[in-house]
Amino acid sequence: MAKVVVAYWSGTGNTERMAEIIGNGVKAAGKEAEVVSMDAISAADLKDVPAFALGCPSMGDEELEDSVAEGFVAEVESFAAGKSIGLFGSYGWGDGQWMRDWTERMKNAGATVIGDEGVICCGEPDGDAEVTLEELGKALAALV
Repeated sequence: MAKVVVAYWSGTGNTERMAEIIGNGVKAAGKEAEVVSMDAISAADLKDVPAFALGCPSMGDEELEDSVAEGFVAEVESFAAGKSIGLFGSYGWGDGQWMRDWTERMKNAGATVIGDEGVICCGEPDGDAEVTLEELGKALAALV
């Protein structure tokens, strides 16, 4: 059975919950989901995978978390060309600039960002965000 990897970093649990919802969308579409923290998987494990999801909340001055996620994303960036990537994350303030920057970064590396932008939500995902995240999971499942 084809598997979709949903790799994330979460500080408060909100981005982890988002990852779980994406995983549920993958499963609803009939595929296997591997929902895993970025510190429990190697970015190199995604090298031969055509489509996957990456999640990280906004940290500091609207940036990716720098102790785990930034290095993971930088490694993915080195082989992102031709990949389809779903991006997601939560935030507590700001307007989502970190996600716009991340999306542009992946596109500049040659990846296709599913939906042409990342999925963000302020705090814990609500009903609308849950629907969008589940749809992202279904879109990923269709690509593997």
